[in-house]
Amino acid sequence: MDTAMVVDLGRQALWMTMLVSAPMLLVALVVGLVVGIFQAATSINEQTLSFIPKVFAIGLTVAIMGGWMINTMVDYTK
Repeated sequence: MDTAMVVDLGRQALWMTMLVSAPMLLVALVVGLVVGIFQAATSINEQTLSFIPKVFAIGLTVAIMGGWMINTMVDYTK
C-alpha cells in the first residue's frame, strides 16, 4: 500500500462521513433555525425548547434514511 492509496482511502472515508451525516445535520439545522425564529418572534428564551424538536426530527430522519445510510456504509466497506 503506497502513500497515494492511503491518501485516497482517507479522502473517500471523509467523503462517506459527510455523505452519511448530511441528512441528520441538515434536518437539525433547519429545525434549529425554525425554532430560533419562533423563539425570537415570541420572546421565549428557553434553552431546552430547541432540544426536543431536534431529537424528534433527527429520530424521524434516521427512521426514514437509516436504510440508505446503512447500505451506503456497507457498500463503502466492501
